[in-house]
Amino acid sequence: MTDPTPKGNEAGEAAAADRAAHTATATALVAGPGEGPPSRAFLDVRDLKVHFPTDDGVVKSVDGLSFQLEKGQTLGIVGESGSGKSVTSLAVMGLHRVGNASRSTVEMSGEIWLGGRELLSADPDEVRRLRGRDMAMIFQDPLSALHPYYTIGSQIVEAYRVHNDVDKKTARKRAVEMLDRVGIPEPGKRVDDYPHQFSGGMRQRAMIAMSLVNNPDLLIADEPTTALDVTVQAQILDLIRDLQKEFGSAVIMITHDLGVVAEMADEILVMYGGRCVERGTAEKVFYEPRHPYTWGLLGSMPRIDREQTERLIPVKGSPPSLINIPDGCAFNPRCPYADVPKGNVTRTVRPELTQDDSRHWSACHMPQEERTRIWTEEIAPKL
Repeated sequence: MTDPTPKGNEAGEAAAADRAAHTATATALVAGPGEGPPSRAFLDVRDLKVHFPTDDGVVKSVDGLSFQLEKGQTLGIVGESGSGKSVTSLAVMGLHRVGNASRSTVEMSGEIWLGGRELLSADPDEVRRLRGRDMAMIFQDPLSALHPYYTIGSQIVEAYRVHNDVDKKTARKRAVEMLDRVGIPEPGKRVDDYPHQFSGGMRQRAMIAMSLVNNPDLLIADEPTTALDVTVQAQILDLIRDLQKEFGSAVIMITHDLGVVAEMADEILVMYGGRCVERGTAEKVFYEPRHPYTWGLLGSMPRIDREQTERLIPVKGSPPSLINIPDGCAFNPRCPYADVPKGNVTRTVRPELTQDDSRHWSACHMPQEERTRIWTEEIAPKL
């Protein structure tokens, strides 16, 4: 009797076994003098800084970001455009220094631990071998991310064969299998279509299929529902959730829309001006938010569970220039409560991220009791 298991699955299981063996010895291979100990968390980002020197000054896109993520869990990173979300994801993927690393002007520091391996100090070739196999990314615009000259199938086949020693026939079978898994109709025929022959939602599904073809342990979804209508958005989010359960991947969901991560994320990290201003479980951030910026994001989010009788409350002003970040709290020029703390401390001293209670951190000079009162009496009733 022949084995009914597709050869593509066998290769995927072999790749997973290889990853597990590699992880078991990664600490001894990678950790060097001066580096911190590896974390027990699957992904551990420690004091990450990503700066871009320019003629006008240094762009501090990410300026001291730390977070952890376990397998099977989802972290939602939210914030306005320019807050450092995508730069963070590209740093984890090692995409700031691709090509000729000697010509790269990006300045990066901190530590990124993935499964016991430190990525920032690792050899670029080692990170490239991990990219697509251990970690993968769904980009914002699939039409730009997919190559227009090659068929959808050939691009998925290439992504699979780079990390698995299989022939083209086996890889093509795996590509059709993944297209079917993400809901592409007639995958055996559509595998030979080009990106422009797919609709926006189907291109995003094809991107998801390419990202998951090697069963990665970490999946980064960078605003995967941008420019999609609400019906397709819901389908894409349901698909990512279902595939996460199937593959057991850790997921980072990057978005500017709190509504996208409301039901998906286990934890939420709110970014502003390249730094984390609040982090906690989804329940804590939605029902007991501690930072005025988070209040603003919640106030600008439409509600469909009840009648909306008043206008949404926008966050006044614009995000700060990452070259000239305001002194003190970066949010102080837009914060309606900047004068609550005494001594002008909001405009002179940068608040540190402190743990308010179990699994909840925030960076604000206002006393916790005062923030709780403002949220309960002034903000929550209007939402």
